[in-house]
Amino acid sequence: QLTPSSFLRIGQLSNVDLNEDIHELETELPRQRPNEIPHNEKLLSLKYESLDYDNSENQLFLEEERRINHAAFRTVEIKRWVICAMIGILTGLVACFIDIVVENLAGLKYRVVKDNIDKFTTKGGLSFSLLLWATLNASVVMVGSVIVAFIEPVAAGSGIPQIKCYLNGVKIPHVVRLKTLVIKVCGVILSVVGGLAVGKEGPMIHSGAVIAAGISQGRSTSLKRDFKIFEYFRRDTEKRDFVSAGAAAGVSAAFGAPVGGVLFSLEEGASFWNQFLTWRIFFASMISTFTLNSVLSVYHGNAWDLSSPGLINFGRFDSEKMGYTIQEIPIFIFMGVVGGILGALFNALNYWLTMFRIRYIHRPCLQVVEAMLVAAVTATVGFVMIYCSRDCQPIQGSSVAYPLQLFCADGEYNSMATAFFNTPEKSVVNLFHDPPGSYNPMTLGMFTLMYFFLACWTYGLTVSAGVFIPSLLIGAAWGRLFGISLSYLTKGSIWADPGKYALMGAAAQLGGIVRMTLSLTVIMMEATGNVTYGFPIMLVLMTAKIVGDYFVEGLYDMHIQLQSVPFLHWEAPVTSHSLTAREVMSTPVTCLRRIERVGTVVDILSDTSSNHNGFPVVESNPDTTQVAGLRGLILRSQLIVLLKHKVFVERANLSLVQRRLKLKDFRDAYPRFPPIQSIHVSQDERECMIDLSEFMNPSPYTVPQEASLPRVFKLFRALGLRHLVVVDNRNEVVGMVTRKDLARYRLGKEGLEELSLAQT
Repeated sequence: QLTPSSFLRIGQLSNVDLNEDIHELETELPRQRPNEIPHNEKLLSLKYESLDYDNSENQLFLEEERRINHAAFRTVEIKRWVICAMIGILTGLVACFIDIVVENLAGLKYRVVKDNIDKFTTKGGLSFSLLLWATLNASVVMVGSVIVAFIEPVAAGSGIPQIKCYLNGVKIPHVVRLKTLVIKVCGVILSVVGGLAVGKEGPMIHSGAVIAAGISQGRSTSLKRDFKIFEYFRRDTEKRDFVSAGAAAGVSAAFGAPVGGVLFSLEEGASFWNQFLTWRIFFASMISTFTLNSVLSVYHGNAWDLSSPGLINFGRFDSEKMGYTIQEIPIFIFMGVVGGILGALFNALNYWLTMFRIRYIHRPCLQVVEAMLVAAVTATVGFVMIYCSRDCQPIQGSSVAYPLQLFCADGEYNSMATAFFNTPEKSVVNLFHDPPGSYNPMTLGMFTLMYFFLACWTYGLTVSAGVFIPSLLIGAAWGRLFGISLSYLTKGSIWADPGKYALMGAAAQLGGIVRMTLSLTVIMMEATGNVTYGFPIMLVLMTAKIVGDYFVEGLYDMHIQLQSVPFLHWEAPVTSHSLTAREVMSTPVTCLRRIERVGTVVDILSDTSSNHNGFPVVESNPDTTQVAGLRGLILRSQLIVLLKHKVFVERANLSLVQRRLKLKDFRDAYPRFPPIQSIHVSQDERECMIDLSEFMNPSPYTVPQEASLPRVFKLFRALGLRHLVVVDNRNEVVGMVTRKDLARYRLGKEGLEELSLAQT
């Protein structure tokens, strides 16, 4: 009998295989790639695996835990603190390296171009200067894009979406490798020096996470070096906690905001949290800020004055000059609304652009060409804007690093050049702190418009780059414009200081794009060194988030969704109570018996059509009428280690004189377990028997078939599970719930949607 629910099931299980049309193309036209990859945001990719955040409590694990006494636990705790300190120090040093190299290279580039422009302004022929500037930019960006596109594509972008997925429990390939760190650091230096509309703050978070993952393992698989320390931490649960500490250390090195780093890790990053973690993460963040501070102070020649806490320093905002009154609060809220709308526009444009990139610009050479094009266009736009601008300001009393005179009178400089002819960080600080009257409203309006589209086009290129600073810069420009127009309207009244509105505009724009509330408030407060603005910044960010969420989701969530990652949010979709575990689970399940033939295990693992990673273990005497009840769960990685060490005996009734495996053997294989194809099993060995009793997890989490989807979701999400076995009332295995089964359901415009699974 076909009930309505079974019709529903038939519709659900039709997997879309997008590879078929690609294969057809390949057979007709040999060695020619398809020009278009069909991509649809209503898909969930099957190429992402989950991480094992739930420890497998088999006999080996329990024996080891029982052997550890109280003193040994204390040394483990001390090791955790030592690792956190090392994470902080190394993240701070990487941030210093990036900062110093960028400062010197960018300074060199701007000096060369400035001398060139000054020379040609007098005798004509400025088009040559434009060519020089565009060529310099494009060539630097070409190097930065080639290393990302051809060596390590995971290093593209800011890395925040990838780290967010990793902490959620999705295994993104290569995301915390040493190679990724090297490419990330070099790539971000090159893209900032190449004059793209990017910041170096976002990638610091990814760099911190890679450093944390590497240190906590006490070895490098890329360098084939094992330092034999920290072996206790070689499992996903421990690694995850350190990675969230690394992300926090990255934020605090970037903004000089240790508290903001902890809150960022809590709000955007970590999906799992406990109280001991908070204190350790705060420690790592503080150490990271302090390291950066002391090294940069020594570098700038004043060793005892710790005055540069972060990569970006917004400078001091004095409360006396820049207080705010109660009647300004509605104005701030209005700015929040504008920021939310502009942020939603930015995200929507970037969404269509990214869809276009996934479909058509998927070859590395095309990606490099696009990055060079953007670099050349950015330089050209900047040059044309500076050339056409007639906004001249007196030089004395101003703190411009590279004043361009161009067609201004002697002793004056072109104020459009302070915005374009500078690294974005410096431009933000100038917009915050230049005295009133430094900028013409026309200059600011044109700059905002141009930079908005440039930044939108740049995010998602194949270069390492963050979106923090460009957003702040766009916001600071329109905020300052807003402040200037206010002081026109109020006939130059004292409270309309443009710098204050530049700060609010920056917060509104960044909040409208990335939709962070709590951590961003604290980061802005710590970066300005002023608590007075806490309330208005919070209001602005809340408004921007509410308004922006009405139109489209935040930039990072959008990119996670575009990559078809099975990401689990905090709660199940609101309307999903009607679904039960029976409708959600995957069937049929491949089960193993407790004492199993080696040949069967090898065949199951080698079967590419069902690439399962967890196998329920059932009772192994098939002749009796006894129910094949669930006895435990064993992972693919554990089975591979067993086969590799040849832990099996010839006949089932032999008293089991096996090679005793230690937990260390499993830890040494982590995290890159060999594929089953690399393990050779002879014909005789296939007939042997393998006993899974002491390696399987004897107490896996199970749910009955009738459990509702929100209940299953809560259990799965809160415990960080990878496999949840569904059993009937006789404790027989009927199905298995994995991450993809839960991530398939999403709230769309019309209510509950279901995504199809695809092999892309």
